Amino acid sequence: MCHVIVTCRSMLWTLLSIVVAFAELIAFMSADWLIGKAKPGSAEDADNRTGGPQEPYRPTLGIYGRCTRIPHMQLSRRDTLCGPYAENFSEIASGFWQATAIFLAVGILILCAVAFVSVFTMCVQSIMKKSIFNVCGLLQGIAGLFLILGLILYPAGWGCQKAISYCGHYASAYKLGDCSLGWAFYTAIGGTILTFICAVFSAQAEIATSSDKVQEEIEEGKNLICLL
Repeated sequence: MCHVIVTCRSMLWTLLSIVVAFAELIAFMSADWLIGKAKPGSAEDADNRTGGPQEPYRPTLGIYGRCTRIPHMQLSRRDTLCGPYAENFSEIASGFWQATAIFLAVGILILCAVAFVSVFTMCVQSIMKKSIFNVCGLLQGIAGLFLILGLILYPAGWGCQKAISYCGHYASAYKLGDCSLGWAFYTAIGGTILTFICAVFSAQAEIATSSDKVQEEIEEGKNLICLL
């Protein structure tokens, strides 16, 4: 018989697992990992509102994508074009970034799988006598290690020609040059920290769903068990 068990700790773990997976996925797909040095607007590209030259802008560069201003377009903020600069994996600017993409992709795939499974932990708490919470927590820990490896390798690629074109000639491995870090990099770091928090918190979710109070309500014949 299926018992639907909902506790504060299990629901919080489920929500955090989903948030972490989406945060890492959005960060990975974003082009806002590096914010390039400011580039002056051309006098030919006049601003519609003032009639003068556009203000300087800062292009952004991601692991495989970029955002830059399209010349000779008078569309205010809509003149920015974002998309992948690499048509295939081999065209990613640096071997370190290729490794970063692999590690992050594996970690995100694991997190997405755990997020999907976490939704069903209200109905199914174990498979083959193994706690789903413990298994998911272990997978989240492994995903966190992949994410850490990716984030460590990413700055090593700042010396590639693509990064230098955005960050200036002073850019090199682990040196930003004229660039600054974008929100996507910080989001990936925050998501990695939350991943390990989720891995630890999965044990609390397991304890909550197998507590004495839950067992008492199961013995009373209840199929829907909600505990604060």
